[in-house]
Amino acid sequence: MMEKILIVEDDKAIANLMRIAFAQEGYAVVAASLAREGIDDVVKDLIDLVILDLGLPDADGKSVLETIRSFSSSLPIIVVSARTDEEEKVRCLDSGANDYIEKPFSTKELLARVRACLRNAKNDDKAATVFVNGALKIDFAAHSVFMEGKEIHLTNYEYKIIALLAQNLGKTLTHNFIISKVWGEGGNDSNGLRVFMAGIRKKIGDDPIRQELIRTDIGVGYRMNKLN
Repeated sequence: MMEKILIVEDDKAIANLMRIAFAQEGYAVVAASLAREGIDDVVKDLIDLVILDLGLPDADGKSVLETIRSFSSSLPIIVVSARTDEEEKVRCLDSGANDYIEKPFSTKELLARVRACLRNAKNDDKAATVFVNGALKIDFAAHSVFMEGKEIHLTNYEYKIIALLAQNLGKTLTHNFIISKVWGEGGNDSNGLRVFMAGIRKKIGDDPIRQELIRTDIGVGYRMNKLN
């Protein structure tokens, strides 16, 4: 069965561009130009991924994101917006968006992000006992981390951070999200998080490939990249 993508976008030219690109890649496509139509499509149809614009005529797209997340925590949602404000991006990611792409965008990049989100949804790494990403291996049951077969000795907080990034492979996690999950509300700050991230990177090693494992999204948060 073809995977079905819902495009919630009121700009007809952009919606048609995405529709054609997705159709050429073998996806089934559903389109909505209003917030209420998009929510109805998610409720009534078997949608595998949502492409969501923020500037919709009847409501802000962020309300669509929040409504979907109120009943579905797993449906991949990619925000595609002309808004370049860093705080806007942070708010969307904190509200549950899997990714955020700024307009204008490359269709090749959009398709790559879609494939990554769908792949992550299928793999459901959160349920795995052992996680493998390139030379990185995490044994969640044993709370152990290995690089190229050698165990890396992490502190408790360092382990929690790298495990959280692994469980959300390919998704940028905001500073606030990581802090709330690792320390609880008010338990640390962005500067403290940077110190722990520096410790993780030092223990991973300075090999260029290893350093590509965790990406810094400046001013927003961190993402674990998928490695071959």
